[in-house]
Amino acid sequence: MGYYLNNDDTYHKYQEVVNGRYFIDKSPILTEIIPLIGTSQKYICITRPRRFGKTTMANMIGAFFSKACNSSDIFDSLSISDYTDYQIHLNKHNVIYIDFSDMDDECRDYPSFIGRIKKRLKRDLRRAYPDIVFEEDSTIAEDLMYINQKTKDRFIFILDEWDVVFNLKFISEEDRRQYLLFLKVLMRDRSYVTFAYMTGILPIAKYSSGTELNNFLEYTMASEEKYSEYFGFTELEVDLLYSKYSAHTPNPLVTREGLQSWYNGYHTKSGGQVYNPRSVIAALMNNNLGNYWTSSGPYDEISYYISKNVDAIRDELALMVSGIPVSAKIREYAATSMNMSTKDEIFSAMVVYGFLNYENGYISVPNRELMEKFDEALMKEASLGYVHRLSVNSERMLKATKAGDTATMTEILEYAHNMETPLLSYNHEVELTAIINLVYLAARDSYRLVREDKGGIGYVDFIFYPMTNQNDDCIILELKVDDTAEHAIQQIKEKKYVLAFSPKPGEPLSYTGRRLAVGIGYDRRSKKHECQVEVIECT
Repeated sequence: MGYYLNNDDTYHKYQEVVNGRYFIDKSPILTEIIPLIGTSQKYICITRPRRFGKTTMANMIGAFFSKACNSSDIFDSLSISDYTDYQIHLNKHNVIYIDFSDMDDECRDYPSFIGRIKKRLKRDLRRAYPDIVFEEDSTIAEDLMYINQKTKDRFIFILDEWDVVFNLKFISEEDRRQYLLFLKVLMRDRSYVTFAYMTGILPIAKYSSGTELNNFLEYTMASEEKYSEYFGFTELEVDLLYSKYSAHTPNPLVTREGLQSWYNGYHTKSGGQVYNPRSVIAALMNNNLGNYWTSSGPYDEISYYISKNVDAIRDELALMVSGIPVSAKIREYAATSMNMSTKDEIFSAMVVYGFLNYENGYISVPNRELMEKFDEALMKEASLGYVHRLSVNSERMLKATKAGDTATMTEILEYAHNMETPLLSYNHEVELTAIINLVYLAARDSYRLVREDKGGIGYVDFIFYPMTNQNDDCIILELKVDDTAEHAIQQIKEKKYVLAFSPKPGEPLSYTGRRLAVGIGYDRRSKKHECQVEVIECT
């Protein structure tokens, strides 16, 4: 067994995943991969945002094909075992598996990075084929060609985190060019390659001059539907996991609706929705809905992208944090540059890294987990100007609302309107809605804010459902343009919006706090706001 050649690490790592309580069988992807082996379509690259199961999938593929050990104890119980060619390919291939993110902590430059990989792979090959006399100064590609000529052996290549060099600070543009050349020489048009699988975050199509890796068929979440169901969890898979959770958890605190709100929101090319798998599993294991998106460096921080060009993206950020999608021209290769400056480049990078969702020409914050990261960024990024100031004032706004302090509420809304920004022209309902979201940003720590939700015999502009404390105030907020706050309160009562907080028949009372009706009126001619807060009874 070598370090890269036929290493059984993939078996052990995938076995741990299979043994987990919240395992989902994604082995059917093998039925789509096996027919590609030994064909001209044998080169594929699948890229996805972080924490979408890319490495788990790479380990599964390695564990299935590699001669390193017998993995039938895993795969005999999975869906792939019913496939016609199952036994033909199970542990029948030489697999070269390289995780490019696995580097020595003393690695300081490209020669030491790539030199370590070359040294280990060459050593693996020469130990595996001791009867072959290799040239002392031959390259890895030359060694592989010689092995193929002498033994007819061929190899499956699995390259995980292939794009790590594009995020390493010590890697220069020339180093990246040399890296692409290394991959080209290693795999392109080589008879010893029977299949090549690359995975990472960044797409490859726009890295090279168009020749180095153009033999790879590339599959991204936004541009290709194929393979989408194997990365991330689908609605049905989360249903299955939640059933397991409910059956095995003595005091379940996570709701199915909570999983959807926190971790859903990503869209595939066909429009299908997928969940962040790592976060779903963490929430079920911990019996807690929380933010499990941990950052691994400045290039993965939302604040990093915001700071690249605040002026270009400020208003769009305000809308998206308010839950309103904005149009954008997304190019999935824009993340290759550390010197992003335009709005399209910044948003493209945020889509590639999974901070934003992209669907039908619009970008949006996908779920509550990511919304919390954006909220944090808005709270601390003073360069965002009015967006930052409104976010900071949002705690005052919530306190004033609960206290019925309409003077403070009106002051904050007037402050918002008087700031110099095209977003706040109030010529459209969407702009007023964005401001309400921003001035109540702090409420999202303890409330689930729903816009245009069903309540009574109509749809409410905003409903604030308590999340962390069922005894907290329940808030119904209605907006009126060129009308009065009193009329807004009257509508809340007449249409019985308060019924949104009533339990379904046979269910216990879930919300025990006060029901606050909040009316906000805005006069476009005078540019004045008025607010009214009233406690209403649930009848």
